[in-house]
Amino acid sequence: MSTTWTPAPADAGAPPATPSSPVVAPVARRTRRHPDLRRWISPVALIVAWQLASSTGLLAEDELASPLRVVTAAVDLTRSGELPEGLLVSLARVTTGLVLGLVVGVGLGVVSGLSRWGGLLVDPPVQMLRTLPHLGLVPLFILWFGIGELPKVLLVALGVLFPMYLNVHSGVRGVDPKLIEATSVSGFTRAEQLRHVVLPGAMPSTLTGLRLALGIAWLSIIVAETTSADAGLGYMIMNAREFLRTDVIVVGLAVYALLGLATDALVRRLERRVLAWRPAGPAGADR
Repeated sequence: MSTTWTPAPADAGAPPATPSSPVVAPVARRTRRHPDLRRWISPVALIVAWQLASSTGLLAEDELASPLRVVTAAVDLTRSGELPEGLLVSLARVTTGLVLGLVVGVGLGVVSGLSRWGGLLVDPPVQMLRTLPHLGLVPLFILWFGIGELPKVLLVALGVLFPMYLNVHSGVRGVDPKLIEATSVSGFTRAEQLRHVVLPGAMPSTLTGLRLALGIAWLSIIVAETTSADAGLGYMIMNAREFLRTDVIVVGLAVYALLGLATDALVRRLERRVLAWRPAGPAGADR
């Protein structure tokens, strides 16, 4: 039986609307966020101070190149193709390791969070392994897998796995049991509960884990490429160290930083779209 809402008839004795008392229909407003330029004051001031220190001789060029030299080096590296080539190599390694770590971390987190036996079997070894500093495994990875692509990809995957596992596990465990019970009464299968209740409920925690995982992924690839690599941004940095090219070193580090900021911004944008159903927090909290 369906019910249709109809507006109530106007009271015959009520006075008609007059120009002095207009009826205004509510209008949904879409607020657009504009970038706050004040956030750039400190970075610009630091760069200006850096350039002044280099120009006046307070900062030796062989210790740290000036911003102008860094920009010149970036242009030269781009024109020669060395920077784009190294960037593509590093991106391929991070992407492969990130996907591998996401698949394993999310899978283990769901299994451990949904099932009591899954938690008993999966959680203890993962909790023990995550206490190990994964960057300290570089010598062992080189000994086991050589200096090819595999140890670099595995180092990134291992760094991604643990934050994803912890956040997915916490998100799945945090789903309201009453929702699970209600869907069970409604005849939902286990797969339908997972799809329509558990995964959406764990999504905020999962996206938080993804932001953490991306930061660790870039940190892992920096360490991996600066210890054993023959290509990539890390290799470019280590090669520049041999020739005391601090400008090239700063270029490589700046590219790493920009990549980290860009990927984090993408996840934050995805978070705003996927979690649009959540009530908005304090203004500027997610900027």
